[in-house]
Amino acid sequence: MIMSLLQKPFSKFLLLMFITSFFAFPPNSSATSFAAAEGNEEAEALLKWKASLDDNHSQAVLSSWVGSSPCKWLGITCDNSGSVAHFSLPHFGLRGTLHSFNFSSFPHLLALYLRNNSLYGTIPLEIGLLTSLNVLYLDKNHLTGLIPVSIGTLKHLSILHLGGNNFSGSIPSSIGNMTMLTRLVLNENNLSGSVPQEIGHLESLVELKLSSNNFIGHLPRDLCLGGLLVNFTAANNHFSGPIPSLRNCTSLFRLRLDRNQLTGNISIDFGLYPNLNYVDLTHNDLSGELTWKWGGFHNLKSLKLSNNNITGEIPSELGKATGLQIIDLSSNLLKGTIPKELGQLKALFNLALHNNHLSGVLPVEIQMLSQLQFLNLASNNLGGSIPKQLGEYSNLLQLNLSHNKFIGSIPSEIGFLHVLGNLDLSENLLPGEIPSQIGQLKQLETMNLSHNKLSGLIPAALIDLVSLTTLDISYNELEGPIPKIKGFIEAPFEAFINNSGLCGNASGLKPCTLLTSRRKSNKIIILILFPLLGSLLLLLIMVGCLYFLHQRSRERISCLGERQSPHSFGVWGHEEEILHETIIQATNNFNFNNCIGKGGYGIVYRAMLPTGQVVAVKKLHPSRDGGLMNFKTFRNEIRMLIDIRHRNIVKLYGFCTLIEHSFLVYEFIERGSLKMNLSREEHAMELDWNRRLNVVKGVANALSYLHYDCSPPIIHRDISSSNVLLDSEYEAHVSDFGTARLLMPDSTNWTSFAGTFGYTAPELAYTMRVNEKCDVYSFGVVTMEVIMGMHPGDLISSLSASAFSSSSFSQINQHALLKDVIDQRIPLPENRVAEGVVNIIKIAFACLLAIPQSRPTMRQVASQLIARWPPLPKSFSEITLEDLMPQTAVTG
Repeated sequence: MIMSLLQKPFSKFLLLMFITSFFAFPPNSSATSFAAAEGNEEAEALLKWKASLDDNHSQAVLSSWVGSSPCKWLGITCDNSGSVAHFSLPHFGLRGTLHSFNFSSFPHLLALYLRNNSLYGTIPLEIGLLTSLNVLYLDKNHLTGLIPVSIGTLKHLSILHLGGNNFSGSIPSSIGNMTMLTRLVLNENNLSGSVPQEIGHLESLVELKLSSNNFIGHLPRDLCLGGLLVNFTAANNHFSGPIPSLRNCTSLFRLRLDRNQLTGNISIDFGLYPNLNYVDLTHNDLSGELTWKWGGFHNLKSLKLSNNNITGEIPSELGKATGLQIIDLSSNLLKGTIPKELGQLKALFNLALHNNHLSGVLPVEIQMLSQLQFLNLASNNLGGSIPKQLGEYSNLLQLNLSHNKFIGSIPSEIGFLHVLGNLDLSENLLPGEIPSQIGQLKQLETMNLSHNKLSGLIPAALIDLVSLTTLDISYNELEGPIPKIKGFIEAPFEAFINNSGLCGNASGLKPCTLLTSRRKSNKIIILILFPLLGSLLLLLIMVGCLYFLHQRSRERISCLGERQSPHSFGVWGHEEEILHETIIQATNNFNFNNCIGKGGYGIVYRAMLPTGQVVAVKKLHPSRDGGLMNFKTFRNEIRMLIDIRHRNIVKLYGFCTLIEHSFLVYEFIERGSLKMNLSREEHAMELDWNRRLNVVKGVANALSYLHYDCSPPIIHRDISSSNVLLDSEYEAHVSDFGTARLLMPDSTNWTSFAGTFGYTAPELAYTMRVNEKCDVYSFGVVTMEVIMGMHPGDLISSLSASAFSSSSFSQINQHALLKDVIDQRIPLPENRVAEGVVNIIKIAFACLLAIPQSRPTMRQVASQLIARWPPLPKSFSEITLEDLMPQTAVTG
């Protein structure tokens, strides 16, 4: 009988449990001697496992494991009786197996954390002996084999993380016995077969992750029996059949079922989810129409439904989901027009509607989407002119309007999209010439203008497209020489075919030879007439210049700085004045080709001085009445700012004021704005967590200096990611004091509104009283933007929803995991860096409190940022936003 039982793995395990429990409790032992014996047994078991580990690194990590008292060892925490209760060694690079780990020696173990190591081999069947276990983290290792069926005996287990391994086979149905389970994470393995229906009986489930495996069949029918499910991901599998019943899952926060073969009607099978933040159902076989209810998800930030069979029109009610940042409805069967109400989605940065049957014109209201970075409307039936308002999308990285029916010339305003990397206007009906302003797109890498009706010469200004690598201008009526830059010269012949007469040093093109005889005769006439007309024009210009110089010689050019600040003039070689012509020549008369940025107060140009030093010149916009601002006040403030010397504040060298224009001269910072670095993926990936933490520290130090080390104190009033510049070492420099004002101690500081939308403190909505706490709030927004990789948007709105009471985050934001909120483009922070990220977010939340008096000062913030980070209370991946909120913000 016993032998037959031993032939079955689970029966063998039960017999082992019986034998172990019998010998574990000698009948005549006292409690004290039993505890001592148990402690020795635990120490022996741990030392035996340590000895089995493979490499010197593992042995060095566990060098504190000596003696017979494991309670003082690294990663070990004991309970009051001296028994091992917590075994936590995550992220230590331990290499070895679990075969020498004596699970029976730890009857009181509550938590086992071995995530993110290099453990391999199988999980022994004896793991089921840890009957007191609450938490089990064995994820992100190299474990293989089957998930042991004995794991179902862990009745007290609430968290089971086995993701990121190489487990195979099916999920044991015994998991259905773990009725206290709240989190089940099995993603990123090689599991197969169907998911047992017993998982649907786990009424306490809050998180279920099954993504990136080889599952087949139907998903469990009843996943929301307990009504607690918050996070459900089953993406990248082979599930088929209907979507499971989710109508009662009102607690859902994140839903990912993408890349399966699921069917169902999207308008019938989905209910109302007031907490839903992220939904991805792409690459399935879903049908039905988008109904009005999708506009009721006010917390929804990401809506991805591409590559399905969804029909009908885009509901205008979608404009009510004002938190939306991503809309991807591409590759469906949608028809009708693009609703103008989408222009209300101020936080939207990705709009993908390509590969549908949309028609009509592009609504003018879309220009309101100032945060838009990706716009793809390709392969539809859209018509009319391309609206010039597209030039307002200063953050746009990709623009694809190809395969439509757009008419009219290409708007020159596209040249204002200075960070644009990809432009595709192919397969339309666009006539006329290529606007020369496209040459201003210094970041442009891909340009496709093929299959249109473009004519004339290629503008010479396109020679400035220094980043261009991929080009197609075929099937047009273009002629003349191509620009002598890499993007054109190295383009294949197919990029130029079917044009009127292009020439140049490129594959398949003829060299640009002498003009035809007819053109020669025209040239002779031109050569005769042009000098005559030119001479007359030159005479008029000379007379005008003489008059202008005579008038301007009577003007006084404002000095840059004061004689007491010689460093202000080091770049000029002058003690008191600057010749206005120096800047005019250095910026080529403020030529737009030298433009490196623009804002509400002026345009910034790059200028190289005769000394060889590069500076940034900000040409200020004139006032509404065409006159200068109060010169005395302006001059006093500039003198004050020139004296500022701080490593995290851009140096102001001086200013010049003339009737025709005024400008400021600043230190040139190489890498540009923080906003630009975060918006471009390749730059954002270079901003690792250490660099991001240093950026936050730099901004805090700058503001602390302005508030407390300047006399009188200075309020910046326009702290934003656009006004934080990064140098070659990624050091932060606060810039743009166009709105800065002195904070006079005896002043009420009532002033007109200034600042950047999305960064200003909420109290400025009902009062214009400005104090240093306005900068503190803006610092909090920028800090969250650094950590999230994008503007935090609605994430902070509920924290500062009321100006006179402590408001709390919505329930949905409270339960959001920090690891899902931070920038996903770089790996999760670890060890000390993870502690820094967590504590910096705590500081940011305190800065974002609604009541200004509740916010810390910048001096307090700067001090906290240089202090030693306290250790994390739990694993980084378990930390929620609720854990990080200040106590004043979690009441109610």
